[in-house]
Amino acid sequence: MADYMTVKIEQDTVASVHYTGTFPDGEVFDSSEGREPLTYLVGHGQMIPGFEQEMLGADVGETRDFTLTPDRAYGERDEGAVQQIPIDQFPEDMEIEEGMLLGAQSHQGPIQFTIVSIDGDSVTADFNHQMAGRTLRFSVEVVGVRKASSLELADGMVRGPNGNHQ
Repeated sequence: MADYMTVKIEQDTVASVHYTGTFPDGEVFDSSEGREPLTYLVGHGQMIPGFEQEMLGADVGETRDFTLTPDRAYGERDEGAVQQIPIDQFPEDMEIEEGMLLGAQSHQGPIQFTIVSIDGDSVTADFNHQMAGRTLRFSVEVVGVRKASSLELADGMVRGPNGNHQ
C-alpha cells in the first residue's frame, strides 16, 4: 500500500484559503466570504510576510487565527510619506476629493496614495499603505494546497487549470 503524503503550506506551494481580516476592535476590513478562496504562491511576495509565516506548515482543513503587528504586516506609518503635491500635477479634468485612493507611476513602479486634503493649489497626499501602522487579525481556513508547477515558479504567478494566470 502506497504512503499518501499530504502537502502542507511551504515554500513553492500554491495555497488556497478562505479568510476574514479584522482590526482589533472586530471591524472586518476584508474577507473571502461569498467569494472564491484566495490563492497564492507561497514565498514569492504575494502576501504580507507575517501572513505567510503564520500559515507555514498548515494542512488542508486546518484553521489558524493570528494577530499581526504592523512590523509583520504593512509596516509602521512614515510621516515623511505624507507630501504636498501642486494641484497642477493632476490632470485638469480629474475630480479629486479628500479620501480618494489614486495610483501613479514612480521610478519604482506603480504606487498608490490617498488624498488627505486639498488646500488651494496644494494637495496633501499620503503614500503610506492604507493599512500601515495597523494591527491586523486573521482567521484563515486552508481549503487547498498543492506543489507549484515549474511554470508558476518560473514567472512567480499562480495559474489556473487552463494555464492562465489567476
